[in-house]
Amino acid sequence: MARIPADRPVPNDQAARWRRHRRIVLIGKIIMGIGAAVALVHWLAHLEIFGPGQPPGWLDLVAGYPTGVLLIIAGAIFAGRKTPTARS
Repeated sequence: MARIPADRPVPNDQAARWRRHRRIVLIGKIIMGIGAAVALVHWLAHLEIFGPGQPPGWLDLVAGYPTGVLLIIAGAIFAGRKTPTARS
């Protein structure tokens, strides 16, 4: 009979699956926060809070609202994972 090494998790370990799930959800929330910060900083740049002048057009298309929205969506995908269930 083959023995599982002590450093490897048991394949059906509910606690390990729960910790992994919570870690992924936390990473998703962090990514969503970064996306909101990108959109907020872009909006503040349009209000000229950081000095006179608007961001260049290419920056508007690359690092502005689209990037913020994409990060929020990607984070929501990770943060919206289903709770792991017990497997038989």
